[in-house]
Amino acid sequence: QVQLVESGGDLVQPGGSLRLSCAASRSIFTIYAMAWCRQAPGKQRELVATITPTSTTAYKDSVKGRFTISRDNAKSTVYLQMNSLKPEDTAVYYCNAGGRACQGGYWGQGTQVTVSS
Repeated sequence: QVQLVESGGDLVQPGGSLRLSCAASRSIFTIYAMAWCRQAPGKQRELVATITPTSTTAYKDSVKGRFTISRDNAKSTVYLQMNSLKPEDTAVYYCNAGGRACQGGYWGQGTQVTVSS
């Protein structure tokens, strides 16, 4: 059974940091590129960052220099380190495996990130 389980979402003040984690089933972690997508209220889901099985990364322009995606192959876990958070980063963050531009593939249940003073 394929599983993606996110954790780490929270309420944080602007300028703060959070680290999201996504624990994945081993069967998909070693095969697929992993991604973090987010969806804010009233907006479409958008791609935030991706990482391939060989750790090549890519980022949405607005998070470059602030967010870092990484993976721990021994733990089948992908992380999203988020620094210098802004109110516009507020969204539900989803972990995705095997999709393209936040379409298709396997999904976690999402974790809420709220950036507010």
